[in-house]
Amino acid sequence: MEFGPVGAPGAAPRATDAVRRRRRRVAFALVVLAAIAVTAWRMRPWGVPASGPAQPPAITQRPARLVPDSVRIKVEVVNATSTRRLATLATAWLRDQGFDVVGVGTASERERRDSTLVLDRSGHPEWAAMAAKAMGGAHVEARRDSLRYLDVTVLVGRDWRPPPQSLYP
Repeated sequence: MEFGPVGAPGAAPRATDAVRRRRRRVAFALVVLAAIAVTAWRMRPWGVPASGPAQPPAITQRPARLVPDSVRIKVEVVNATSTRRLATLATAWLRDQGFDVVGVGTASERERRDSTLVLDRSGHPEWAAMAAKAMGGAHVEARRDSLRYLDVTVLVGRDWRPPPQSLYP
């Protein structure tokens, strides 16, 4: 005949002192973590108290439009670097300034460039100069190509940096 623990029928056995100490440590750790979470929530963003009204985000100004509304300058943008998506950023920048970017591409390994180059394709040096100004003063060369439907080709080099503000606010 076997005897079980003394107590009410169906009652769980009493926890030992070691189990009770472990439970207290876990409860204490949960309280500390909750206090840290509440403090962090009140200090959003990190280090700045949440008191007072929230400041509105800085408004990003679009660049001044260089191309007049009556003119359509068709541009091809070519990434002539190993930096990914640089032509995409340059496309957004040029479109914000009024250029009609109709083609985007990547130059081959042997056509990589350190500096940005703007090519005049249609015999309109003033349009190429506007594109060079938009790209931060890039060098301009005349390379007419009567078979192309483009006015300007921009070869984006390693020296071009995207603007610090967001292109699409």
